[in-house]
Amino acid sequence: MDTLKFRNATKNDLPRIVEIYNTTVPTRMATADTEPVSVASREQWFDEHDANRPLWVVADEQNHTLAWVSFQSFYGRPAYQATVEISIYIDPQSRGKGLGKRILEYCINEAPNYGIKTLIGFIFSHNTPSLRLFEQFGFEHWGQLPNIAVLDGEEKSLTILGKRIAT
Repeated sequence: MDTLKFRNATKNDLPRIVEIYNTTVPTRMATADTEPVSVASREQWFDEHDANRPLWVVADEQNHTLAWVSFQSFYGRPAYQATVEISIYIDPQSRGKGLGKRILEYCINEAPNYGIKTLIGFIFSHNTPSLRLFEQFGFEHWGQLPNIAVLDGEEKSLTILGKRIAT
C-alpha cells in the first residue's frame, strides 16, 4: 500500500462506496444506520458533492478502491461555508494499516484548496480508534452529545471533534 491515488468519485463508484459503508453497519462503530443502505438511497447524498464538497475514492496501485472520504457541508447555511464535516470509510481488509492517517493528512492538506477553514468530525464516543486518529492530527474535543443514538437497545454518545485549518 505504498502509493495511494485520490480521485473524485463518479457514479460508477457509488456501488463500491456503498459496499464499504455497509461493512461498518454491523460494527456499530461508525454509522447510526442500523441496516445496510442501498445504492439508490445514497444517490442524492452523492449528488450533493461537487467541486467544493469533494467525494474522493482512495485506490491502490492496481486501482482497487480501498476507502472513500468526503467533505460535506455543515448545517447547510451560508455562514458555515468554510466548515465541512469529514467522513472516512475504509474497506475492512485495509483497516488498521495506517490508511486512515494517510487519508486524514491528505484531507487536511487539501482543505484550503476548497476554501475550507474548519474540519469537523462526528464520531461515536465508543469509537476509540477513530477518536485517536483524529486526535493525532490535532483535532480537539469541541463537544459531546450524550446518549443521542440507540444501537441494539443501548444508548450511545457522539463526540464532536474539530480542527481549525486556517486562522
